Amino acid sequence: MKLYNSLTHTKDEFITHEDGKVSMYTCGPTVYHFAHIGNLRSYIMEDVLEKYLRFSGYDVKRVMNITDVGHLTSDGDTGDDKMLKGAKREHKTVMEIADFYTKAFFDDCRKLNIKKPDVVEPATSCIDEFIKVISSLIEKGYAYSAGGNIYFDTSKLDKYYVFGDVSEENLAVGVREGVDADSNKRNKADFVLWFTKSKFDDQELKWESPWGMGYPGWHIECSCISMKHLGEYLDLHCGGIDNAFPHHINEIAQSEAYLGHSWCGHWFHVHHLNTNSGKMSKSKGEFLTVSLLEEKGYNPMVYRFFCLLSHYRKSLVFSCENLDNAKGAFEKLIARIVPLLNSDGDIDTAAYDTLIGNFKAAMDNDLNTSLAITALYDVFKYDTNPATKIAVIKELDKVLSLDLIKLATELNDSKKSENDDIPHEVLELAEQRKRARKAKDFALADSIRDRISEMGYVIEETREGTRIKAKQ
Repeated sequence: MKLYNSLTHTKDEFITHEDGKVSMYTCGPTVYHFAHIGNLRSYIMEDVLEKYLRFSGYDVKRVMNITDVGHLTSDGDTGDDKMLKGAKREHKTVMEIADFYTKAFFDDCRKLNIKKPDVVEPATSCIDEFIKVISSLIEKGYAYSAGGNIYFDTSKLDKYYVFGDVSEENLAVGVREGVDADSNKRNKADFVLWFTKSKFDDQELKWESPWGMGYPGWHIECSCISMKHLGEYLDLHCGGIDNAFPHHINEIAQSEAYLGHSWCGHWFHVHHLNTNSGKMSKSKGEFLTVSLLEEKGYNPMVYRFFCLLSHYRKSLVFSCENLDNAKGAFEKLIARIVPLLNSDGDIDTAAYDTLIGNFKAAMDNDLNTSLAITALYDVFKYDTNPATKIAVIKELDKVLSLDLIKLATELNDSKKSENDDIPHEVLELAEQRKRARKAKDFALADSIRDRISEMGYVIEETREGTRIKAKQ
């Protein structure tokens, strides 16, 4: 399997520190508001990656943090704590906000068939770990105290911009939105490891530390939670591309300074979901959630399918028109599965292996879900029996997680329910018409349609297939 590695800027053979096992870390949500569908694109693609690794035989342990303290509204370690901002907005405590939006996040994940990670750890439960690592960084000369806060000293590193596509000038005040000058920093790139009471006196959550009452910075939590549950070597770190700088660069800096060796071998970044006006963002005040999509009549699986149609390293443009196109394609896909249900017969192992192999070839090529969907469509055209086709579809959906068989069964059951009041003779004529159309005997098909009409019924061709209903 080859995966693009943000660290090397190439598609690298995916190699793990321990043979057959994958230690996987994914940056979790800051639970101050609902997740929007742009956030959830990253979690969908990370879910596909995890499931494909398991599908390929790896023993995966996936860890994710919940940021319930320390994430400021600016990358420059300034502004409000996002959690405090949410608490002020809703007149609740920070922990009430964290509890509510953590549950809302995992409810959205459930709707989108995103598997819950093996370990989910809130930042507020790891204060001792943060203090231990920060204390060690100070002792090793990688951190310093200034203005009441503890900063990481990036000048101590041989290389800070490890992804190679970020320049120091991008840290300059005014270049990036929300970056303000911090006179306490020795270097522009330095970042806060621990805030004390000198910063944000209205901060609700504070803990005792060797440096006074305070709370951790955002970046330290992911390093510590990863090391706590996955050890000193991490195989795979995932997140949205907007986290690459400065969050992931800062994680690498502090983790490797603490450990004294390289930390994570492979970095997997999912690109943005954009609207016609740019990146979808909570800060703009208007964003789409899974619940809003449901209110508009979309099955959450339509959005998951929409995401899979594009490669994770390409920005995906969202519009209602694009989602409607995906909805139409998804409904046609489900309708094509219906005739294959409850198929009898032996599995054609040669055909099965070929079709699974086509899917794996797509996924092994940098998790190309677009080509994997093409491999799914190829199942319908392949010269093999229905039992083999349905077996392959079931297997592919272990990774795609689109509820293909479930939705096809529901569609089939609804058709049966609709036909309960249709006379048997009309249903039989409809089947004859279907066979005539398949044989391209359209004259016969038209004459059968006319006979059905004379009996008081109308045949309609829809995306979901043929429907029969009584004339009004």
